[in-house]
Amino acid sequence: MTISVDQLAEARCALESPLYADVGGDLDVSFEFFPPKNEKMDEQLWDAVRTLEPLGPRFVSVTYGAGGTTRERTHATVARIQRETSLAAAAHLTCVEATRAEIDQVAEEYWAAGVRHIVALRGDSPSGGGKFVSHPGGYENAAALVAGLKRLHPFEISVAAYPESHPDSADAAADLDNLRRKLDAGATRAITQFFFEPETFFRYRDQVAAAGIDAEIVPGIMPVMNFASVRRMSAMCGTAVPAWMERLFDGLDAHPAARQLVAATVAAELSRRLYAGGCKQLHFYTLNRAELAYAICHLLGVRPKAGAEAVAA
Repeated sequence: MTISVDQLAEARCALESPLYADVGGDLDVSFEFFPPKNEKMDEQLWDAVRTLEPLGPRFVSVTYGAGGTTRERTHATVARIQRETSLAAAAHLTCVEATRAEIDQVAEEYWAAGVRHIVALRGDSPSGGGKFVSHPGGYENAAALVAGLKRLHPFEISVAAYPESHPDSADAAADLDNLRRKLDAGATRAITQFFFEPETFFRYRDQVAAAGIDAEIVPGIMPVMNFASVRRMSAMCGTAVPAWMERLFDGLDAHPAARQLVAATVAAELSRRLYAGGCKQLHFYTLNRAELAYAICHLLGVRPKAGAEAVAA
């Protein structure tokens, strides 16, 4: 078996680095939530928000269902975060099943509520799995949506990036061209689709740089709450699930506490290696559960800001 120079360097770094304790704490984090469907889920969401708030994230975002199915709940959640917490709330907005005028009205409502950050996405077909078709009179893609939002107000805008290419892209080059169009239209940064191996992100970062794109690209991290669900989501969005991950989670369905410990270990190691590779910003898809994201942040040196615990209590 031949060991490459890169593998030797990685092994040396892993052996020589302390186990998290001396990580610098200079990491910027952000978190994603989804709007609750009922009272119990509402309690879970706000428990997560209050748990993570003391960490002082750059922003927290709230997702938007296909076809605008969560429009009112998304707006209510974003407005409440903006109103009742110290957090900067970002609202997801898509092109699906709405005219430009309708989307512009939603954006105006966010601006009036004090929301200054939009996560602008094309969105997927509401039929699930079907080819995306822009709504008559609607924005045809995310780049057009970004340009439209910028015409309304000077929003801060995040867009999506795909280290393993979007399923609708012809190839990696076409996917990078689409990313460039979104950034050229006025987007501030790109947040990646989730992935499971650091090399996936590092290769993508190199491809982005080689394409002459110098915008901030933030890795998106999804801690595994349920392996079967993650495998389904990965199949839908073209994310590769490594064989070693399936072996790790095999046999844990009846042991939720053990599964959570394994999930925390996997996500923390991914985050550590990204950090070691120069990533000082991470975005966590929390699925409205704070424990894993909080633990990972703690391992990487992110601590509650001074006075934050008292404010959140």
